[in-house]
Amino acid sequence: MENKFENRVDLTELATHIAEVKTEIGKYIKGQPQLLDLLLIAILADGHVLIEGVPGVAKTLTARLLARTIDANFKRIQFTPDLMPSDIIGTSIFNSKNNDFEFKRGPLFANIVLADEINRSPAKTQAALFEAMEERQVTVDGTTHKLDLPFVVLATQNPIEQEGTYRLPEAQLDRFIFKITVGYPSMEEETEMLTNVQLNSHIIDFTKVKSYLSKDGIIKLKGLVQKVVVEENLIKYIIQLVAATRKNSNLYLGASPRASIAILNAAKATAAIQNRDFVTPDDIKYVATPVLRHRVALTPEKEMEGIHVDTVIQQLIDKIEVPR
Repeated sequence: MENKFENRVDLTELATHIAEVKTEIGKYIKGQPQLLDLLLIAILADGHVLIEGVPGVAKTLTARLLARTIDANFKRIQFTPDLMPSDIIGTSIFNSKNNDFEFKRGPLFANIVLADEINRSPAKTQAALFEAMEERQVTVDGTTHKLDLPFVVLATQNPIEQEGTYRLPEAQLDRFIFKITVGYPSMEEETEMLTNVQLNSHIIDFTKVKSYLSKDGIIKLKGLVQKVVVEENLIKYIIQLVAATRKNSNLYLGASPRASIAILNAAKATAAIQNRDFVTPDDIKYVATPVLRHRVALTPEKEMEGIHVDTVIQQLIDKIEVPR
């Protein structure tokens, strides 16, 4: 989208870096443009992301590639039924030399944490992420340990209907800025994928993936995103959207005020990526569904009818008058 206005905030550097990251990841993955778009928006909006899809649709691969384009500490945690909270956070170990306990940090102490198949572990282990995701810190044995910034959790999950999965609690779902659903590739994309396999060019050498962003660079870009202007009528529009989820007869659980904040921050990042220092109604519409789909719940009757939550959200968006 061409920017015809003179920006009050110079977002050229941000837009350039984001375009470079998209181009680099595009060398290895075809399709899924919205997945990559929303992942980048989430990082700039200082949010965590839940990616849901059946096995084999490149959820983990996309997250790993994105992490490689950022020169930051990356850790992957494979969630399993026997994973314990201490396996994620870390634990205190007795040091005989000092005659004292020392805290040994777990894989959560990284800038980008890939929580793979997060719903394969029971609630006790999932809850180990609560404090880290909200406060950017963990408390062990009464001592608080600050996490290095930026701190982003990219979690993948299999559809909850699949065997061996545990439903994430609503309180934890609310801490993800987006829930992104990844479907099957198109026939053209899958044809290209098989051609690459046939030519043996599908194997990715992650050491050759270029980095375009640093830890400090992300913090700087996040500061620029915060300067993006949101007019008062658009703030009211966001509030109307979220409030509509709380009084809809198809939903028994509406979105919390955290959803309003998430839409606001995500819309700012969406504008910034397009080199605009102001939010438009289209920015809000673009992020509304991934922000809301995991924060609302259908009534049992509507679930039985097979209605999809995205359909209800889209109906809400269509009903509310767009500010001019």
